[in-house]
Amino acid sequence: MLKNRLIPVVILNNNNVVQSVNFKHTNVIGNAITAVDFFNSWAVDEIIVIDVSRTKRKRDDFPKIVEGLSKRCFVPLSVGGWVENINDINDLLKLGADKVIINTQGITNPDFIKNAAKKFGSQCIVSSIDVKKNEKKEYEVFADRGRKATGLNPVEWARECEKLGCGEIFLTSIDYEGMKNGYDIELLKIITESVDIPVIAFGGVGKWEHLVDGIKKGNANAVSAANIFHYTEHSTFHAKKFLADAGLDVRKPDFYEVPTPRNPKYEEIF
Repeated sequence: MLKNRLIPVVILNNNNVVQSVNFKHTNVIGNAITAVDFFNSWAVDEIIVIDVSRTKRKRDDFPKIVEGLSKRCFVPLSVGGWVENINDINDLLKLGADKVIINTQGITNPDFIKNAAKKFGSQCIVSSIDVKKNEKKEYEVFADRGRKATGLNPVEWARECEKLGCGEIFLTSIDYEGMKNGYDIELLKIITESVDIPVIAFGGVGKWEHLVDGIKKGNANAVSAANIFHYTEHSTFHAKKFLADAGLDVRKPDFYEVPTPRNPKYEEIF
């Protein structure tokens, strides 16, 4: 039985870590190296880094950032954003990523997920599914960072992603993201009850109880958050302890010594 995982999410826009609310990127929080250094020592089980930059020049910097982060990261590193072909996945894995997250391109060309899983193994491929309620108040999958309605039903698409060979689903409620009211438990439950692969819940955490709800009420295999972890000292350690105290099967919360410099120069990775 796999342990429940706690995963911080680092959202990068133009190389900066940003706060995100309903997929709108507001405050600049800091840089990815500092965030990863802290998370490394604060009892996390994995780190997700997603690039949402819109300009090509900034997107082209992302592989360099991944390479720099992978040298400092002592937990599995999952990365995504503008992954469009097999070569992109190959490059990111060579640069040190452990998993690659696919979103829009998988919707446009489902065989991309199938071919990626076949070439690299299901354990390396994560399908990101972004969902919000449409004008009919029905759940719908959206692509291109929430900009494009797809007409896809999230349950049907999650099942298709599993069938195509992805090893995990990263599920985000666009409506709940950044709102601090907890996960969309209804959405989470219908997805976790529809697939056999692990589901990572994302979007809406405002207090540690929401993480517990994601696992106990939503049946998520892993819970993740972004904004809350960037504003609280030792945040993921306290979150992990809260999960353990709630009786969940998690890796022991602890602080870890990480052999990296504490004041790195961000520009060194470019």
